[in-house]
Amino acid sequence: MTDGLGAMPETDLNKVLAEFRPGLEVYLQGAGGEPLALRPILQGAPEALAGVRLTSCLIPGINDFDYAALHPDARLTVFMLPPALRASFEARRVTVRPMAYSHIAELMSAGPPADLAILQVTPPDAAGLCSFGPCVDFAPLVWPRAKRRLAFVNAALPRPHRGATIPFEALDVTIDAEGPFITGRDAPPSPAQDEIAQRVAALVPDGASIQTGLGGAPAAAVAKLARHRRLVIRSGMVTEGYRVLAESGALDPGADHITGLAYGSAAFMAWAAERWMFADASNTHGAAALAATPYFFAINSALEVDLFGQVNVEWRGGRLVSGTGGAPDFARAARLSPGGRAILAVPASAGPISRIVPRLETPTVSLPGSDADLVVTEHGVADMRDASLDARAEALIAIAAPEHRLRLAEAWTRMRREF
Repeated sequence: MTDGLGAMPETDLNKVLAEFRPGLEVYLQGAGGEPLALRPILQGAPEALAGVRLTSCLIPGINDFDYAALHPDARLTVFMLPPALRASFEARRVTVRPMAYSHIAELMSAGPPADLAILQVTPPDAAGLCSFGPCVDFAPLVWPRAKRRLAFVNAALPRPHRGATIPFEALDVTIDAEGPFITGRDAPPSPAQDEIAQRVAALVPDGASIQTGLGGAPAAAVAKLARHRRLVIRSGMVTEGYRVLAESGALDPGADHITGLAYGSAAFMAWAAERWMFADASNTHGAAALAATPYFFAINSALEVDLFGQVNVEWRGGRLVSGTGGAPDFARAARLSPGGRAILAVPASAGPISRIVPRLETPTVSLPGSDADLVVTEHGVADMRDASLDARAEALIAIAAPEHRLRLAEAWTRMRREF
């Protein structure tokens, strides 16, 4: 995350604050498109949020600011729960809607229109068009239907050569806000993540279309694909490892490589903006198009997998820490894709705790057992596609951490007697 914004002219502050009033329904661009210039404005005038209802697709690990905490009568709706929002969630100022990305896209396209859309855009080009930069997940779906549009115009924001745009004349209020934007960096992989990444890479054929999600193991897997050839990007998000693929010759030079968000260093985001197509979530997460893509390989992670193949990506220790995100969309599309596979890259344990468990005890199941396909840990690969209940359990126990296998086997035996 990058902060450190300079002072803004008082006339611009007043223009922004004049757009807020009680009862307003506001869409705020999230993920890498969150306009950092808005934060100090609202921190300095928190009363502007009294009675205001914000909706934003804020992402754990990317967005770390709690707008609902600025005023007791502010309300915020999200689809995943970043840790920074925990206190406001417990105070019931934050609402979480547990929706997959494809469903969020439908909501943004056809649900009640926002009274105000708050966006971050580049300056207009010669044709008078502004870009949303390297984050076009939902803003292109929201702005045509919003009643008013407030845009922070950031000249430092990389402009994709191919990506969604908005006419400058369609913006009701514009604020010059050149400065920092959201950036990040992949953490170095752990030894377990590195081993998982190698196993994942061995499953992906040349010519596959690939998607990777949040998490250290999927990010590590990208770099391990550098010796592959004719790979095609079909991912909701790309991170630094995708540059390794491009520079190693792993990507198909004749294909359209599509993503909705580039997340990494400013240099990586500018580099990606010059090369790939940026599309909204209805395209990057649309099941029909992805399922029709041959050899679509979805590589994601999870917090827990149980012996039935059920997956938890939302809960840790009984507390909500995220959301389903795009995992259901990509898993189902990969299973339907000719030759495709849905891979879960999961370290076998988190400290002393096994991440393969007998049965999920979470309030909800993020991915049902009917969507189970491949689970990869540092100890091996469990292929659950078309497998029986017993075969699934045996395969998952075999790739659990060795110190947990006996306990898992005993638990399965007890559960099996109750079937």
